[in-house]
Amino acid sequence: MLGSLSETQRPARWAWLLLVPVTAPVLLLYAWLLVASWSDGMEGFRPLGWTWENWSFLWQPDPFGPSMVQLTINTLLFALLVALGEVLLASTAAYALSRLAVPGRRLWLAMLIVLHAFPGITLLVALFLLLRQLGLYDTLAGVVLAKIALELPFHVWVLKGFYDQVSWDHEMAALLDGASRLAAWWRVVLPIIRPGLMASAVFAFLSGWSEFLLPYVLAPGAGVQTLPVYLGALLSQADVARYGTVTAVAVFYMIPVMLVYLFLQRYLMVLYTGGVKR
Repeated sequence: MLGSLSETQRPARWAWLLLVPVTAPVLLLYAWLLVASWSDGMEGFRPLGWTWENWSFLWQPDPFGPSMVQLTINTLLFALLVALGEVLLASTAAYALSRLAVPGRRLWLAMLIVLHAFPGITLLVALFLLLRQLGLYDTLAGVVLAKIALELPFHVWVLKGFYDQVSWDHEMAALLDGASRLAAWWRVVLPIIRPGLMASAVFAFLSGWSEFLLPYVLAPGAGVQTLPVYLGALLSQADVARYGTVTAVAVFYMIPVMLVYLFLQRYLMVLYTGGVKR
């Protein structure tokens, strides 16, 4: 039996080799980007020289645009507010759909799938007009609200799956001990689905950090510009673009994403495994 078990496990042990042909070109391109950010120019994969000038945007602000500090703060604030808003709203809505006798529950669940599949780009004009009416156009708050509204169905659906895995026994025991429904949700249920909350927060943060279209359309002002929009502006004029600076900004822009994946990737895997804290 032990011999047959090892035979069945052996293909899985070497299955990661199948990923090499897929990941190797991607890793090669990232390596080229890193080398190009420190070079005077590139001939294929060979640098023509080395320079610090590509990274001068860190200590020499652009006189015609926002500083890199302001861009980073805007992007970080946008991503954090999106993650916080989506987790707070999705955790309550998902609990209601999973635990409470909500009228039209099946319809709400069906609408979640439809809204998630609906392309958000088709709502840009409506969002533009709505934010103009509310006085939130060209503000960070308006873009945050638009981003949360477009991605909330996905996070509600994901967190509902985590709530569904929590046994009723935990919640009923708290209710029998005299806890209110709100207290049972806060003190008993939420700690159990903490992996799901963290996974949803990390996914929302990464989505907010990489968002380009909504800030580009709904917040075009320099005071609320984010890093993806700034990077797109550097590439908008190909004939005068400084590609060494472009590569350096791209590497700088990737650093937080790499750190998040490095330290929090186990929470992202929870989205695929659907595990909860027992």
